[in-house]
Amino acid sequence: MSGSLSGPTDILIAVAVVALVLVRQLRARRVAEGRSWWILPAVLVYLGLEQGGVLDSRHEAASAGLLAAEMVIGAGMGVLWALTTRIWRDEAGTAWMKGTKTTALAWAGGIALRIALAWLGSVMGVHEGRGALMLALAVTLLIRKGVVAWRVNGSPGALRAGAVR
Repeated sequence: MSGSLSGPTDILIAVAVVALVLVRQLRARRVAEGRSWWILPAVLVYLGLEQGGVLDSRHEAASAGLLAAEMVIGAGMGVLWALTTRIWRDEAGTAWMKGTKTTALAWAGGIALRIALAWLGSVMGVHEGRGALMLALAVTLLIRKGVVAWRVNGSPGALRAGAVR
């Protein structure tokens, strides 16, 4: 028996992960400040490339186009996620964040676009492996974490204690 999962199982796992991430994002939590915000995206890039299946060797041009579209969607989703997240510092100066209803809508839109892209790939006969999804998720997280870090620390008028953005 192969170690790979079936299509319906993959979908159920993906839905469960997305639900868990959304619930977590809609709760107030501390912003992890520091320079390690890029580690999880780097691990996802490594795993995505390690798993292979990033490009379909039978449809290289089409799969490269779909991968590029997936990266653009991932980047857009990362930016929207970061910009729709409420960020503030408490009186002690600790940065906090909480997703908003708009954050949830950004997630829903990104997921809908990814489903449409997967459907288009299947209609074209292009097989995208899990590696492409991991790379897109890495782009989403890298951009989101970078924009949140910029909003907290590096933007003009970075957050001061008691400030909300």
